[in-house]
Amino acid sequence: MAGNDRSKNITQGVARSPNRAMYYGLGYEKEDFDKPMIGIANGHSTITPCNAGLQPLADAAVIAVKEAGANPQTFGTPTISDGMSMGTEGMKYSLISREVIADSIETCVQGQWMDGVLVIGGCDKNMPGGMIGIARCNVPGIYVYGGTIKPGRWKGQDLSIVSAFEAVGSYMAGKMSDEDFEGIERNACPTTGSCGGMYTANTMSSSFEALGMSLMFSSNMANPDSEKVDSTAESARVLVEAVKKNIKPRDIITRKSIENAVALIMAMGGSTNAVLHFLAIADAAEVEWTLDDFERVRRKVPVICNLKPSGQYMAVDLHQAGGVPQVLKLLLNAGLIHGDCLTITGKTMAEELADVPDVPRADQDVIRTLDKALYKEGHLAILKGNLAEGGSVAKITGLKSPIITGPARVFDDEQSAMDAILSDKIKAGDVLVLRYLGPKGGPGMPEMLAPTSAIIGRGLGDSVGFITDGRFSGGTWGMVVGHVTPEAYEGGTIALVNEGDSITIDAHKQLLQLNVPDEEIAARRAKWKQPEPRYKRGVLSKFAKLAKSASEGAAT
Repeated sequence: MAGNDRSKNITQGVARSPNRAMYYGLGYEKEDFDKPMIGIANGHSTITPCNAGLQPLADAAVIAVKEAGANPQTFGTPTISDGMSMGTEGMKYSLISREVIADSIETCVQGQWMDGVLVIGGCDKNMPGGMIGIARCNVPGIYVYGGTIKPGRWKGQDLSIVSAFEAVGSYMAGKMSDEDFEGIERNACPTTGSCGGMYTANTMSSSFEALGMSLMFSSNMANPDSEKVDSTAESARVLVEAVKKNIKPRDIITRKSIENAVALIMAMGGSTNAVLHFLAIADAAEVEWTLDDFERVRRKVPVICNLKPSGQYMAVDLHQAGGVPQVLKLLLNAGLIHGDCLTITGKTMAEELADVPDVPRADQDVIRTLDKALYKEGHLAILKGNLAEGGSVAKITGLKSPIITGPARVFDDEQSAMDAILSDKIKAGDVLVLRYLGPKGGPGMPEMLAPTSAIIGRGLGDSVGFITDGRFSGGTWGMVVGHVTPEAYEGGTIALVNEGDSITIDAHKQLLQLNVPDEEIAARRAKWKQPEPRYKRGVLSKFAKLAKSASEGAAT
């Protein structure tokens, strides 16, 4: 029988109703109505390399579900390619796609009364969108990551999609030849799979192992490799067992397991987007989790993984070095994660890690021991001040000093900022302010990989500050502060910054400050008027009306 009381009623109801005629049309037999109905949410598409290799995984899941004695029911979920939409109006749909994916999973699972759901995804928003949908439905669920891309190579150097964006800045600055620019562009993405550093996709997939919602060792496999297919089949088998045992997502997604996931993110040097997404996942699972909790975890967990964008290695290198389980074992032994958290297999986290070595292999430099950490504290700092009374997120790894005070260079759209960067109007010591790009003002909180990569490509990564009420790509590094709350569209202080104003970013003091007298800020606020919404119809308009603030995960 199916794995929970609701589902027992469903399958029995189907067996007694005329609706079963439609199941017979799908090839069902009478005995199938006593088997669990397992949804397989398939994110396959040819929109992006991240998702173009997912169909073989969905096929393997279907076979494994049948062999485990359950009925697979496949349905599609959409995706937006962040890398392809970056720097265009299309990027405004990226975060919104997280909500669309969650809605589509909830709609199918609840509308068809499925007993469990296996979600397969690749590009950045597939992971949080899938997990939000799983948490909302609260039927047994498991996440299957489609797998990372393999590194590209050009003249002996490993490449990722970020290499191509940074090459634009170098090329436009006259620091790169035509040959090298074309070589990087053509070779950055050699296979199917998601962006290869510890960017948002690999950050979120890795964190799902720590959360207990994905199988151990599954999150950094390369998409083209056969082990990814094998792992997917095993995930399907584990899910069918979870249905039989009635292990539900909210039994697994708890305050303690989210702390485990965030600890792993800090240890790996993961994406700023993880802050936004775990706030939204916690909201969907009805778990209390705030920005202050990220800061609490950051202060006790060191960065021990030497991974791009602020380190040397790629996700496939992490997998070969022992993967997420090796990192988790180091954190467990140091008392930095909770070993008693339940996982989708029915085992505790400590039981899952029992056979993992206590120390990483000596022949690799991807995973460090805690006494040889790259940074003594985590890298995702929560900054507050008069520019971010509701908080903001700074990524502080890879910097000589995470402190800058400089004149504001103010832009109300991304293209104007790009034009200024590429025409050498941005100088060392400047602080770029990109605003009206938040959840409501963008709308959709677009990522700023193009301008940050242009800054890096021009050699200004350590010397130019960058703040926005929008987001940053997981591939971004530098003196960057995103998710500024309240956002400009809501009348946040970031809307009141004038060109040339002094701004301080100080990660040590967790400060984001506009160095202007309070009386002057109040006078500017009195004159400020909310602009007209950029979109008045369609999904962008819906999101702008429904989205919470970035400090609440921009969840709808």
